[in-house]
Amino acid sequence: METLDWVVVGGYFFVMVAIGYWSRGRIKNIADFFTAGGKMPWWLSGISHHMSGYSAVMFVAFAAEAYRLGLTVYIWWALTIGVGVGIGAFLWAGTWNRLRSKHGVKSPLEYLARRYNVPTQQIMAWAGAALKVVDIAAKWVAVALLLQGFAGVPVWLGITLVGVVTMVYSVMGGLWADALTDFGQFIIQGLAGVAMFVAVAAHFGGLDFMWTIWDELPESHSDPLSGQYTLIFFMALFLIKTLEYNGGMWNLAQRYMAAPSGAAAKRSALLSSVLWLVWPLILFFPMWAAPLIVPGMEANAEQAYVEMGKAMLPAGMVGLVLAGFFSHTMAMVSSDANVISAVITRDMLPKLWKGVTRLGEAAQLQLARVTTFLFIGLSMTIALTADTKGFVLKVVIALVAATMGPIAIPLMLGMLPWFKKVGPTAATSSVIGGLGTWAVLYVLQQNKVEFVTQAVIVSWPLLVSLVLYLVVGLLIKPEPSAEREALVESLRTDPDEEKVPTRA
Repeated sequence: METLDWVVVGGYFFVMVAIGYWSRGRIKNIADFFTAGGKMPWWLSGISHHMSGYSAVMFVAFAAEAYRLGLTVYIWWALTIGVGVGIGAFLWAGTWNRLRSKHGVKSPLEYLARRYNVPTQQIMAWAGAALKVVDIAAKWVAVALLLQGFAGVPVWLGITLVGVVTMVYSVMGGLWADALTDFGQFIIQGLAGVAMFVAVAAHFGGLDFMWTIWDELPESHSDPLSGQYTLIFFMALFLIKTLEYNGGMWNLAQRYMAAPSGAAAKRSALLSSVLWLVWPLILFFPMWAAPLIVPGMEANAEQAYVEMGKAMLPAGMVGLVLAGFFSHTMAMVSSDANVISAVITRDMLPKLWKGVTRLGEAAQLQLARVTTFLFIGLSMTIALTADTKGFVLKVVIALVAATMGPIAIPLMLGMLPWFKKVGPTAATSSVIGGLGTWAVLYVLQQNKVEFVTQAVIVSWPLLVSLVLYLVVGLLIKPEPSAEREALVESLRTDPDEEKVPTRA
């Protein structure tokens, strides 16, 4: 990297911290810290939702799969998310918002104590928090590997540098800082992504490279599904991503909760859906063309995008692309840290320490900031001690994708009126059964048992969890409750849509 590249990266970090400092003045209480007080414009909520959904993993693990296999990574990843978020715009986006506006919910798991019971809420909170801290550790490793590839910066230093900057603005500014930095990162990512796309188009002599490269690449690179990514894997991942990106990934639920109304949250989801369907194509085309520009990297494909940047971009633009990588990771990590802080302070700590509920607003806000700091610090510690080779893809696919379904199914289906008779027995069975299935399969996979493919380890925990939720909840032990039914019914309309009874 040249001096100009370092100036660009340094300027990016400065702006992120400045936004965090400015946002600090907008935070008066924990409602502002966790849900922006329900005052976030729908377009900002939608952009923030999109930006918080992916990280530098895309330019490491997914870039490697695009280099090796071609088109399939867009089909099973971006397409499933784009369509899933579009579906969720009509099923969940407004519902999350009404939990805030009607019931004062500040954490995505806060409603579970009423919808099911406290033990169910606690199982999901602890399991989800443990999953998230490892997931974020993978994000730190991914962005550090990119920094190492571009600039020769040691992985430990890259993790520390990006982690500390993210920690500063997340602790200061809460969800407002997350969303505003998401918007700034969206602009930077746009410039960086277009720069790489234009450079690749110029290398091939025009935009027609988007369809001509497939004649030069191996024939299988144009297959929608190839390699270990089978139809079963695609179907399982589609359901997982639909649940995950509509709130099963808790930080994305916050974006809907922060919008002014359920109708605004729906518009946010539709905007995010369109961005998911279109923008990844701009990012993926250079990855698909990479074997023709930097051939022979199959054994080290995680560095393919780095080598592309070095080969294609002038000084200054390399720094911009690297800032774009940072933007992905920092957007996701800061939003995850905020929502985990919400879950810990609102759902977990009060069950361990009753004194939390008696804290004043200022003390609660201070506790939220301390929790955010500790979560980011723990994830950085895991990243610093991890074996980085293959760590990113292993965590993203074998851990996060495989366990997200069991954690998300009771959370997400519990908000829908079709499942209002499903109670805590089914929810608890679903989570424990799905995670237990994953644990067994993961051990078998580590022992090289042949039948445990990627499709199996992703789909079986999801299937077991879903079957247990439906069979136990609807057939074996339905647990209807007037309170639960009233809660679910209240989530179908915004407060201003409810009919005001007329006087006789």
